[in-house]
Amino acid sequence: MIKIFGHYFNRRTLLQVCFDLFLVLGVMLYLLLFRDPDPRVNVNLALLQAAVMAFGILIINTGLGFYLRVHNRTVGQTYARAVLAMCLSVVLAAIIKLPSPPSLNLLPALVCAMVAMLVTRIYLTHMTPREYMRQRVLVFGTGKPAKAVGHSLQVSDPNVDLVGYYASPNEQQHEVSAWGVLEVTESLTQIVANEKVDEIVVALTERRGGSMPLRELLDCKLRGIRVVDISAHFEKTLGQIRLDSISAGSLIFGEGFVHGWVKSWVKRFFDIVCASILIVLALPVMLITGILIVLESPGSIFYTQERVGLNGRSFNVVKFRSMRTDAEKDGTPRWATASDSRVTRVGRWIRKLRIDELPQLFVVLGGDMSLVGPRPERPYFVDQLTQQIPFFAVRQSVKPGVTGWAQVRYQYGASVEDAAEKLQYDLFYVKNHSLFLDIVILFETVGVVLMGKGAQ
Repeated sequence: MIKIFGHYFNRRTLLQVCFDLFLVLGVMLYLLLFRDPDPRVNVNLALLQAAVMAFGILIINTGLGFYLRVHNRTVGQTYARAVLAMCLSVVLAAIIKLPSPPSLNLLPALVCAMVAMLVTRIYLTHMTPREYMRQRVLVFGTGKPAKAVGHSLQVSDPNVDLVGYYASPNEQQHEVSAWGVLEVTESLTQIVANEKVDEIVVALTERRGGSMPLRELLDCKLRGIRVVDISAHFEKTLGQIRLDSISAGSLIFGEGFVHGWVKSWVKRFFDIVCASILIVLALPVMLITGILIVLESPGSIFYTQERVGLNGRSFNVVKFRSMRTDAEKDGTPRWATASDSRVTRVGRWIRKLRIDELPQLFVVLGGDMSLVGPRPERPYFVDQLTQQIPFFAVRQSVKPGVTGWAQVRYQYGASVEDAAEKLQYDLFYVKNHSLFLDIVILFETVGVVLMGKGAQ
């Protein structure tokens, strides 16, 4: 993992993104600047168009899941997505109107670069020998925390080899499978050397009373083995801050959770610019959606509802109406559930495609919301969740967002348990939020919308 602006990236994913960007930009730069430059071409404008094209292709690839570390696609499905990516990229090139006088041949060269890029994506997705990317991890502990770490390693990264669990002297009962518990006839240092371990995750139920061999862990670290705490592991691997591994002290004295005026000003400027552009682009879609809502059921096109925002202040969120007008006729708030009978036919489609969220862009311009942030909840649920889930109020230290880290990482929540799971992602965002992370989330939102994940 590589940490950039407070966010962890898998080394392989980062290399793939850089390769794609440099391949497209490199081809264009070579043709524009080094291979018989054409005087009829405005080089500065062409370079700007080339950069837009490169980032557009990156968004397409992200949306189609080419940078996912874990997937269950067949080779045929990956080929189909590669063809779709190619078609969308050609359409994007036509929209951008890349310069292509006969002497330049920019568009054919770009098509060749995209073909090479997609062939590389298919190869890396299905055919790369796994031994080149393997990472061997040992979990120090055999209790419930260690079991959670082992499960996260198995589901989050197919390139990880779980060497096993090393029991602490104070852990007599094992929560993990017996086959995974290593023999303690050898010292931790010897086992790490024999098993060629790359990383040790310390996941102990109890750390007091000499449960940790500090000298051996230090020796491992001095030999180049990564030694990480369970909280750092989940933050790095899953992008979440676990509720069972944090305390008020760690939030106060730990890194992150910094909200300066410069960061707030940059985020606000980014919100205004992006929301304005998105509103202009989405106006035709919003117009058609409004007409369809009116044709299907009587009532208002828009739906306004009180939500809790920054520092606990209330505001009204605006969405396209996707439910019947009598959805809560008894006045009792309810969670939206899968196949909710209150949702109209048009509402089901606009929820699936996230079109119902588009009017919130105007709320972003008004300043009550941001493009990226925790999902704003209703006062009724905020009061309930604040009492039942520790640190729930921490998420209100930043503006709520149209999309967010929890929204792209976890399915739609419809219970207190789901809210607790999503809070762990929200805490990660509150701790590490930056313009860079916001851009990453917006990229991932494209994939969530295209794949229709998490809608209710």
